[in-house]
Amino acid sequence: MTDYRQGYEFYRQVCNKHELEPINFHYYTLNLSQEQLDAYNEQAKIVGGHIAYEIS
Repeated sequence: MTDYRQGYEFYRQVCNKHELEPINFHYYTLNLSQEQLDAYNEQAKIVGGHIAYEIS
């Protein structure tokens, strides 16, 4: 989940830069697309992780 937290922090920085109110972290992770989850899973395989996420 650390990778998602880093992505969320980047998202918050961009929102602040454009004076937009960011959504909270929980809602952010619930709304990741299957494409985003697939990319995370692929990267986890490359670095030796065993965690797989998908939209249910």
